[in-house]
Amino acid sequence: MMRMDAPPASRAANRQALTRRWMSRGLCYFILLSIALVSFFPFYVMLLGATQDNYHITSTVTLLPGRHLAGNYARMMQNKNIWRGFMNSLSLALANTAVCLYFSSLTAYAFAKFRFKGSGALYGIIVSTMMIPGQLGVIGFFRQMSDMKLLNSYIPLILPAISNCFAVFFFRQYLESSLPNELIEASLMDGCPEITIFHRVVLPVMVPALVTQGVMSFIGNWNSYLNPLIILTQTQKMTLPVMLASIKSSGGAADYGAQYVGILVSVLPLLIVFAFANRVIVEKIAIGAAVKG
Repeated sequence: MMRMDAPPASRAANRQALTRRWMSRGLCYFILLSIALVSFFPFYVMLLGATQDNYHITSTVTLLPGRHLAGNYARMMQNKNIWRGFMNSLSLALANTAVCLYFSSLTAYAFAKFRFKGSGALYGIIVSTMMIPGQLGVIGFFRQMSDMKLLNSYIPLILPAISNCFAVFFFRQYLESSLPNELIEASLMDGCPEITIFHRVVLPVMVPALVTQGVMSFIGNWNSYLNPLIILTQTQKMTLPVMLASIKSSGGAADYGAQYVGILVSVLPLLIVFAFANRVIVEKIAIGAAVKG
C-alpha cells in the first residue's frame, strides 16, 4: 500500500503550531531566567562586598570580585567571636522553632477538632492580634523582663514563641482541610488517649505544614535583631545579627567588608534549611496526594 502524504496546508499548519510552541516555551524560559538573575543579584553583590575593602565598597561600583576576602575575615574575627554568635543564633532559632511548632500545632488541633463554649470568640481574639505590630510592645516587654530579673537571659527570647498567632491560624486551616474526623474517631474507638492521637496521628499528617512553618519560624528567629539587642548585654551571649551590626574598624567606623563576610556566614544556614525543607515538602505533599487519590 502506498502511504498518503499530508497535504501542504496541513504540514504548514503543523510547522506553525510547532514554531508557536517553541516560541512560547522560549519566552517562558527567558522570563524565568530573568527572574532568577534578578533574585540572585543581591546575593552576588554580597559576595562582591565580602571580597573588597571599605574604599571600593563605598566609593566604586564594580561587578568583579576583589582580593580582600581573607583580610575581611581576619578583621571580623578580631572584632567579634563571630562563630560564638553563630552558635548562639543557631541554638535560639532551633529552640524557638521547636517550641513554636509543638505548642502552636497543639493549640490549632484544639481549635480545629474540638467544639467548646467560646472557642469562636477566643480564636477571633488570637487572629486579631496578628494585626498588632510587635514593636508596640517592646518597651513594656523590656520593663516586664527587667522586673522579673530575666535580662541577659535566653528565656525571654524563647518563651514568647509559645504564642505564635500566625502559626495557630495556619495550622488550624491546614488541619480542617487535611485531617478527616473519621481518622480521629477510629483512633478513639481503638482506645487511644487524646495526647497519643495528637502525637501519632495528627503530627504525622501535619508534616508539610510543620516544615513550612518551621522554615518561616527558623528564618525569622535567625534574623531576629531587636529583641536580642534589648535583652542581651553580654557579648558572649549576643546573637549573630547583633554582633554583625557592632563590627567596627580600627577608626571606629563601620567595617563594611568584615560585615559582608559575616552576612555571608549568616546566609549559609538559611540556604541549607531551605534546600532540605523544599525536598521534604515536595515529598510529603506527593505522598498526601497519592493517599487522597
